[in-house]
Amino acid sequence: MHELLLSGPNVFNLLSWNETIKLFRGGMPLRRHWAHFRYYECSFTGSEAVDYLHELLRRNYNFGPEVTRYQTLQLLRKFLKAHVVEDIKGRHGTEDFVDNGHLYRFPTSSPLKSFPTRPLLRDSSDLPRLIRWDDYEELPQRENIAPLKSSVMTSDLWNKRHSVAIGDVNECKLIRRKEITPKQVDHIWKTMTVAHLQSVLGLQSLDGVLNPAHVNGKHIVHNVFSVNKTGIVVLENKAEDMPYWVASAMKCLANWPNGNESKQPLYPGFERDVLRTVADYFQRLKEPLLTFHLYEVFVNILSLLHEQQEAAEALQVSCLLLPPPNRRRLQLLMRLMARVCQNPHLPPLNDAIATRTLMVQMFSHCVLGSVDEMDLDELLATKLVIFMMEHHNTIFQVPSKLRCQVEEHLSHLKRVQIKYAGSETDFSASPAFCKQISRVECEERTVIGTQTPLQALLEGLIADKELPAKDKRKRLKQFQRSYPEVYRSRFPTEESKAAVVPEKTPRLKPHLMFFNLKKPFQPFQRSWSFRA
Repeated sequence: MHELLLSGPNVFNLLSWNETIKLFRGGMPLRRHWAHFRYYECSFTGSEAVDYLHELLRRNYNFGPEVTRYQTLQLLRKFLKAHVVEDIKGRHGTEDFVDNGHLYRFPTSSPLKSFPTRPLLRDSSDLPRLIRWDDYEELPQRENIAPLKSSVMTSDLWNKRHSVAIGDVNECKLIRRKEITPKQVDHIWKTMTVAHLQSVLGLQSLDGVLNPAHVNGKHIVHNVFSVNKTGIVVLENKAEDMPYWVASAMKCLANWPNGNESKQPLYPGFERDVLRTVADYFQRLKEPLLTFHLYEVFVNILSLLHEQQEAAEALQVSCLLLPPPNRRRLQLLMRLMARVCQNPHLPPLNDAIATRTLMVQMFSHCVLGSVDEMDLDELLATKLVIFMMEHHNTIFQVPSKLRCQVEEHLSHLKRVQIKYAGSETDFSASPAFCKQISRVECEERTVIGTQTPLQALLEGLIADKELPAKDKRKRLKQFQRSYPEVYRSRFPTEESKAAVVPEKTPRLKPHLMFFNLKKPFQPFQRSWSFRA
C-alpha cells in the first residue's frame, strides 16, 4: 500500500475507497427477498448492508473500532450516489440509502474509481535550496602571527585533501559567509524540514502531496522555539489566540472536578453544556486545524499508523508546518480529549455514546478535512484523531534528529573556510595554511607558537608588583624547572636576572644570636656589617 502513495493526490483516499468497495461487494451476503408480491435474487436490505459494512469497517485497520453505525450509513449513502449500489428498480444518485427493509443490489458495472495520472516531476529548482557558500567576503590577511594549530601532511595527502593537481598549490583565500540573517535561518529550517518529511514518509517526491510554496519557514521556527515549559506554543499576537471563555471551558473539563476557576454554579448537566461550548467554537472554524494545504500530508501518514514510531515522527515533522495559532489550538484540543477520556470522575457526557467515541465524533472533522468533501474524509479523520489523541505528548515534540541537522548546518555556515582558486569545494576543517611547508619549518613554527604564551606568562610574573618577593622567587624557580629554555632565553646571565628579580636578604646565623649567660653582659666590641 505504501508504494501506491506515489501516484498523486488523494491516492490513499481512493485506495481505501476501492479496497472498501471490494471487501463490501465480495463479502456482503446476497439472497432472495420478497417485495411487492415478487422476489428479487441476489439482493439485500438496507439494514443488512449497514450491519455488515459496520462490522467490516470496525475490523479494518484503516478505520478501526471507533466507526459508528451512523458513519456507516453515511458511507452507504455515498455508495448509492456513486452507483456502488442501487435499489431493486435500478435507481441511484437521487435516492437516500435508508436503514430499514428497503431492497438494494449491486450493479453489473464496475464502481471502482481510477487513480489519477502522476504529474511530471518538477525541476529541482522549484524546490527550496539550502544556503551555500555562494556569497562570501575575504578576510584581511594578518602577518607575523603564529598559527594556532599546525599539522604535517605528505604531498599525496595534501593533494587528496584539497583536490588540486599534483604540483604547486593554487593561491587560496580565507573566506567566511556574511552574517546569517533571520530570513536565511527561516529558509534553512523550511528546506531541511521538507526534506526530512519526504524521508520519513518514504516518498521519492512530494509532488501532489505538499507544495513547498505553502510552507512558511517562520512558522516552523516559531513552533520550535516559542513554547512554554509544557511545550505549548506561545503566540506573540494574543488576538490570534482562543477567546478567554473557550480556554476557561477547556480548562474546566480537562481538570474536572477541580477546574471550575470561575466558580460557576454547578447543576445537573453542567459538564455537557461546557463541552457543547467548546465544540461550538471548534466546529465554526473556517478550516480544519490541520489546514487544507496539508490535507494530503496527513492522509499519507495514515499508511504509517501500523508503525507507531514512524507515524509519530511523521506527525512531529508535519505539525511543525502548521501556523502557530493552529498548532496551539490542536495541542490544547488533543490534551483536552485525552484527559476527558481518562478522567474517571467526569460524569457521562452522553446517555447513548461512550465518552471516547463522543469526543472523536465531535472533533474529528474539526481536525482533518479537504476543500472538496472526499468520500472517506470522516472515517479517515476518525482514525488519525484517535492516534493523535493517544500520542499527543509525543507528536508535539520537535524531532531531535531534525533539530540536530539544522544546528549543525548553521554552525557550518558560520565557520571560516579556505577557498582555492579554480576550486568550488570548501574545506571547513582544513588546516590554517596557504602553502605546503617542510617538517623542519613546521617544527620551528611549533616551538615559536608554544613559547609565545610562556614568554608572556614569565613577563607577567616579573611585572607583578603585588606579589611578595619571597613568593615571586619561589614561582620563578618553579618556572625555571618546568621551562628551562624559555627561562634561559629571558635570563641568559645572572646580571640580567639581578636587574629585575630582587635578591634574598641574608639573616644572622643562629649560633651568633645567643649570649653567654655565665658572664656579665658586655656590649659587643665589634661591629657587624651586612652586604647590601
